[in-house]
Amino acid sequence: MSNVIHLLSDAIANQIAAGEVIQRPASVVKELMENSLDAGANNIHLVVKDAGRTLIQVIDDGKGISEDDAVMAFERHATSKISTADDLFALSTMGFRGEALASIAAVAQVELKTACSNDSAGTLLRIAASRIESQESVACMRGSIFSVKNLFFNVPARRKFLKANETELRNIITEFERIVLVNPQIAFTMKHNDVEIMNLPVSNLKQRIINVFGKRLNARLLTVNAETSFVNVTGFIGTPDSSRKRSNMQFFFANNRYMRHPYFHKAVVNAFEPFISAGEIPNYFIYISIDPASLDVNIHPTKTEIKFENEQSIWMVISGAVKEAIGKSSALPGLDFNREVSIEMPVYDRSRAGNNSPGIRLNPGYNPFGSGQRAYNSPSHAYDWEKLYDKNNTSGADTGNQAEITQPFPENLSEEHRNMLTYHGKYLLTPIKSGLCVIYQRRAHIRVLFDDYMQRIVGKEGVSQGVLFPEVITFTHKEAAVLPVLLDDLAYIGFDLADLGNNSYSVNGIPAGLENINTVEALKDILDKVIETGCEIKEEITEALALALARKTAIPHCKYLTDEEAASLTASLFSSSSPNYTPDGKIIIVTLTDDEIDRRFK
Repeated sequence: MSNVIHLLSDAIANQIAAGEVIQRPASVVKELMENSLDAGANNIHLVVKDAGRTLIQVIDDGKGISEDDAVMAFERHATSKISTADDLFALSTMGFRGEALASIAAVAQVELKTACSNDSAGTLLRIAASRIESQESVACMRGSIFSVKNLFFNVPARRKFLKANETELRNIITEFERIVLVNPQIAFTMKHNDVEIMNLPVSNLKQRIINVFGKRLNARLLTVNAETSFVNVTGFIGTPDSSRKRSNMQFFFANNRYMRHPYFHKAVVNAFEPFISAGEIPNYFIYISIDPASLDVNIHPTKTEIKFENEQSIWMVISGAVKEAIGKSSALPGLDFNREVSIEMPVYDRSRAGNNSPGIRLNPGYNPFGSGQRAYNSPSHAYDWEKLYDKNNTSGADTGNQAEITQPFPENLSEEHRNMLTYHGKYLLTPIKSGLCVIYQRRAHIRVLFDDYMQRIVGKEGVSQGVLFPEVITFTHKEAAVLPVLLDDLAYIGFDLADLGNNSYSVNGIPAGLENINTVEALKDILDKVIETGCEIKEEITEALALALARKTAIPHCKYLTDEEAASLTASLFSSSSPNYTPDGKIIIVTLTDDEIDRRFK
């Protein structure tokens, strides 16, 4: 029997390794920028074309690479960070495995131009698919210029599965944010297709956060600071009123390295729980400093998952630090016990004091089983029970940001549907031929609004209501990267946005009938939803947009509808092509048959 086991060639082995380390253009950005940080750069410039498909270039003024090391750097497991296995547990730098450059060179055309401060000339090295094509001496400033061209050119299957440019650009911006937020002492710039996306000068940490995510955060950041014998926790959290259902401003860093940590995330959320609504997520930028020997960053190829030696103790420190920051702030209402309060007491008037003992008056003619019994003791005390159970009472309901149900009352609706029962302001109960129909009121309105918005977008027939005083919205870089894809659909719905430059837009018109919504909040929620879902296909983006706006404008829970509104909503729902489910698959209608109801009483 012939031998069937053989060693892979270096080129194929590097391509396999690249599958773990280089998953998309953002992976290249991360690895190259971390190399620049380790090289001691003070200025780092990122240049991207076609969301990284055509070009990813990182320019730095670090210490550079010598001519001999330039070639060695692209060998697998070539690193300057590790000499022994023990070094893995005392790492303070970023990249250390020596796989990144080899993996990048295996799936792209790479050009490195670099020089050290004491070199008379620099080195220009060209590599494609792990093969060195040329190496020569050139004039070059101190530092390095890595140019990665035509990513996955030799792996068509990988290139085919890259996402849309908007998605890949969002991923690149995400990696860029994670690096710049932990290095405010370094100046960064980012360009995409020759357009400057970000220009971040050297600053303090708070200013760097504001420069990345916008000036609106300036008054919404609370300082976090806790020092213990084994860990220091510093950074900033957002004020409770800045929390949102969806947000992309949650960052943990351990020893200047970004990480994901659901357990520590729960510590922050729990600390905020008494001060925010259910389902909302607080913003936070938390930096953990700890002895490198007590953590392990070598458990995931992208090094974003970190294992700590004593996670429970760190959890308690984070939770306490966040609670202290909230408690010290003026973001929550407090009591001023030093303020003098003058309370005027009414003067007791003996002449007005009554001394009659309470009595009980009975109506001997009252029949509890009679029809229409509404009198109590006398006609002058007739009690209006309908007023007591006022179905229009909206106590405790959020009615500020909702679209009114303005569909015309259906004249052909049966009389029994005109008198539907509202239960807890949440469900509509109405009889049908086979039994009892229970309708989830808010979800029904989401379905109706979604269908309406989709019809407007597809038919390009949205009606815009001009605003007297246009609002100016400044989006984050990530939001601004998504917005161009949505502008046409937003216009079809009725949003009239004008680009003012620098990620700012003027809102000159809003959808007719939605005058009561918070325009800024609605648009940001829509963008957050599209970013969260990561839609790629135009139809999916359109549906995500329509659903996000429907959720934002639908009637809230505990909203009691009039008979006409309830009947109109029901009629509109049953005219939908999918009345049983919301666009995201949640149940709207539950039917209890006559047999099911009868069985309950046996």
